[in-house]
Amino acid sequence: ELVLKVRIQNPNLRENDFIEIELDRQELTYKELLRVSCCELGVNPEHVQKIRKLPNTMLRKDKDVARLQDFQELELVLTVSDKNLLFRVPTLSERSGYNKKASELTY
Repeated sequence: ELVLKVRIQNPNLRENDFIEIELDRQELTYKELLRVSCCELGVNPEHVQKIRKLPNTMLRKDKDVARLQDFQELELVLTVSDKNLLFRVPTLSERSGYNKKASELTY
């Protein structure tokens, strides 16, 4: 097995942890990497624009996937319109700088 660390690319999330996935070394293809990553992260493969090997390398084909080593970090970059569907905007009370006591003051 090849163990990789994968997450969804989203700089707006405070916590955007990686998960570890396992790929069979006999099936190291781009299609299999996409399938397993999407399955584990709960993302539709059609929503993935590209897979990025951190910090700045785009994976494009089976040979790129075959060169991956254990515990390399990957990000799924989603299409812009789909990011809005997957990640909700924080409510006012969840935003930093929000003062709950101040919002309860009455005049």
